[in-house]
Amino acid sequence: MVRQPPGERATELLVVAGEASGDLYAARLLTALRGHVPGALHAFGLGGEHLAAEGFDAVANNSEISVVGLAEVLRVWRRAKRIFDQLLAEAERRKPAVAVLVDFPEFNLRLAPELARRGVRVVYYISPQLWAWRKGRVKTVARAVDTLLVLFPFEVDFYRRHGVSALHVGHPLVDEVPHLTHRWDGPAPAPDEPRRLVLLPGSRRSEVARLLPAMIGAVEALSRDVPVSVRLLRAPTIERSALEAQVAAAGVPIEIVEGGDAGRFAVLADAHLALCASGTATLETGLVGTPMLVLYRVGMITGLMARLLVDLPHFSLVNLVLDRPAVP
Repeated sequence: MVRQPPGERATELLVVAGEASGDLYAARLLTALRGHVPGALHAFGLGGEHLAAEGFDAVANNSEISVVGLAEVLRVWRRAKRIFDQLLAEAERRKPAVAVLVDFPEFNLRLAPELARRGVRVVYYISPQLWAWRKGRVKTVARAVDTLLVLFPFEVDFYRRHGVSALHVGHPLVDEVPHLTHRWDGPAPAPDEPRRLVLLPGSRRSEVARLLPAMIGAVEALSRDVPVSVRLLRAPTIERSALEAQVAAAGVPIEIVEGGDAGRFAVLADAHLALCASGTATLETGLVGTPMLVLYRVGMITGLMARLLVDLPHFSLVNLVLDRPAVP
């Protein structure tokens, strides 16, 4: 925790980042804010290891409730409700100057109106993808959010049409991803040269449980035709033990690599191909320039709901940003 000089009142900031990528971006935002806010800045709320490294006062850790899918949400609902109530209680006690809600719409779009009713100004960083599905929720944003900070230019027009104050701030990954030279950028590999593959099965336990077996099955199938060398990038929110059993049982050797630091970009740049969970990792891979296959797998009920409600030409962020099918 950062301490303020004697006699100087600290600025309290509520931050709610429910996912691994949001935790990283919120930590970067907090670092930048400390260079602009007079006096000390005390941040509290919901986050993970990146915010913790910034002296964040965590009401709860986001790994407790970061899941995907309707069935998975139901399993953590009680814990999420307790965290929700704790955050509101802390907001009433500490009276933050502003609340910064980062992505995580199923939670944050319920929290925003409650904070607004308590007189807390709300800044929403990283727009919920309301332009993709459940567009009716934009009314909640218009009522409860003072300023919406969006990552993609096309989002500004959508939100302004609905009366939301939206500001395009660019994607933080542009500053995170280094310029790297691909080792494979040249002639095709020789027949006996291993094809270097990297697996990115996601940052949530439910994602990894559904996607990693499919990825391992794919590389096993490929290995029957050509030699392969396989690395798996472990997200900080996934316990290594959750990966080791599946990797040990695989029909090909797979090296688990820590994916929580800048070294992951070198691993991506070294690969001939990435098998990548749909999400922020696709943008990282795209910015590095590594060819990829994007995949996702959800429960049957979630899948049926998505087919009914989602109105998008693509589900990969790379294709959405480019507005063309750049990656399969």
